[in-house]
Amino acid sequence: MSLAPRVVIGLSAVIVAVTEDAPYVVVTREADADTGGLPFGPFDPAGDRTLELSLRGWVQEQTGFDIGYVEQLYTFGDRGREAPLADIKGAGPDRVISISYLALTPSRAVLDRAGARWRSWYDFFPWEDWREGRPALIDDVIAPKLRAWAQTEQDTAIANQRRARTRLAFALNGAVWNEERALERYELLYEAGLAPEAARDRARFEGKETPAIAAARGLGEPMSSDHRRILATAIGRLRAKIKYRPVIFELAPDLFTLLHLQRVVEAIAGLELHKQNFRRLLDRTGLVEGTGEFDASAGGRPAELFRCRRAALSERPVGGVHVPAPRGD
Repeated sequence: MSLAPRVVIGLSAVIVAVTEDAPYVVVTREADADTGGLPFGPFDPAGDRTLELSLRGWVQEQTGFDIGYVEQLYTFGDRGREAPLADIKGAGPDRVISISYLALTPSRAVLDRAGARWRSWYDFFPWEDWREGRPALIDDVIAPKLRAWAQTEQDTAIANQRRARTRLAFALNGAVWNEERALERYELLYEAGLAPEAARDRARFEGKETPAIAAARGLGEPMSSDHRRILATAIGRLRAKIKYRPVIFELAPDLFTLLHLQRVVEAIAGLELHKQNFRRLLDRTGLVEGTGEFDASAGGRPAELFRCRRAALSERPVGGVHVPAPRGD
């Protein structure tokens, strides 16, 4: 009698802290690994009371600090792209189901584990940062490679579909850039074989020796397992959520200037915002109030410090911040 397939549930966390320079995520790395990954570990059905408590335990063990705000992100289960939990437990599961979480923290906590560090998410997705305009690498590197990929398809309908997906995802030929499509863009590069993880995962799926992977020019740093896909999912989720929920205040300090808050939103969205429009729309939400205190640390005219009106969150439904879309090429 054959044994039932052994399924392992893996938990991974995208832990985000944002400065005016960039959004940062915690990346961990084993001593013998050629790529970094997100904090992750297996769920123990017998020993762990809940998924979230298990996740918090793994994060604390691998990074040295306790996370605050957490929400479940997505569940992945594609064969060949799963987290290599067998390497951790030596159990050799037949299938790994990966449940990912998004965690937000207002500052980059000190990481007291040798393999853990904060990294800008733009290190992994450089084409997502439009704060200084349209990234040149889209037209110089990505678009030509994706067009060449479309041309390799003999079926005209499929080739046209690839071109259309490329145009919309990367804002080509007048299409409008949608910053929320981070996952769609990464998956397109993966499908085209341009993401370095694609060859590794194909070999893993076919039971072959997995090749070492390295960053390719303009295509961002690869990550272990399916973690870059999970990170892309988190980027799209957070970029969308700041528009309809006030989660931006989970990433801001207790006291902040309006310019700092704007820079945090810009870092997440990867877009430059109009200062006066941002402040006018923020004022309409009724979510911030002046403290009468001022910050003179930057030099020049001191800027007033504001805080979030936490009571307003329970008074009525409140939205997020408006983020306009830039033009394509």
